[in-house]
Amino acid sequence: MSILRRFRSSGPRLLPELDDVDLGRVRRQLNSLGIPGQGAIQVDQVERLVQQAGTDWDRRGHRLAVLAEAAAPSGLARSWRLRRPNSADPMVFEAWVELVRGRHAGRMEDARAAADHCYRATGVVPEDPTPWVVLLGILRLMRADSRELFAVWNEVVERDPWNREAHLQMLRYLSPEECGSRGRQLEFVDTVRTSVPSTAPAVAVELTALVDEHARVAAKGGVEGLLVRRQWTNSRAARALDAALAEWPRPGHLRHAAARADLNLLAFALVQAGRPRESAAAFDLIGDTATAWPWVLDGEPLQEFGYWRSKALV
Repeated sequence: MSILRRFRSSGPRLLPELDDVDLGRVRRQLNSLGIPGQGAIQVDQVERLVQQAGTDWDRRGHRLAVLAEAAAPSGLARSWRLRRPNSADPMVFEAWVELVRGRHAGRMEDARAAADHCYRATGVVPEDPTPWVVLLGILRLMRADSRELFAVWNEVVERDPWNREAHLQMLRYLSPEECGSRGRQLEFVDTVRTSVPSTAPAVAVELTALVDEHARVAAKGGVEGLLVRRQWTNSRAARALDAALAEWPRPGHLRHAAARADLNLLAFALVQAGRPRESAAAFDLIGDTATAWPWVLDGEPLQEFGYWRSKALV
């Protein structure tokens, strides 16, 4: 039994910040009950945390995404923008918060205003891909024309070729449930698979597509739903799983901000493929940090994660 297994804490937890301790501290502050004067302190904390990421676009994007989710119920984003009306970070953050609200509601209250914040931010910090990433999410939610979306996509990859959030946005936009088809999605996946470095933040695009396909088939029910696990025995799925299993669980191999989320994805896929014992190395690196998706596809996330981790780490 490894040291990691022996000294595991009491149980799995859903931590959107994953292993970013500083991000987790600020997120918890944003989720705490409000007290007089706390808003100004929270703005300071968010501003400092985002600035600390510097030009590490991957870390910066991860922090903004988690903080936007936490700040969505409050007026913090607007307060920050009003305090720094000519700064790019508050503009992008308010646009991201509006995007989060729009995803929950199914529509944005004022998509044009959020998009304008993004465009203004690109003029302030032209080298930053983040405003374009948020704009990509806005256009996806609006089911915008593919020409408009791909123009924004090109702006992202010109600045950050393997941006994780942007690749996942494109993957879902090109799905048959949204504005594409199974064929267009597979074409995108194949393009990424043949060129993505094995340590890049976007390395999990193909495995994400396979899990999405698993969920799509399972949702149909009937005979197809009952036989959904057969999907994992075809050559494409088996190759993708084997490739990920050979590299991702190696300590230090995945260094991007959402590495633990991708390891959760790998563990889930191995479980669905009937290979839970092979997920032990991934669970070792994950520790107690569970992610809601994709475990929620099979039930209550923490219960599913805990059950399969106990099966793997015996």
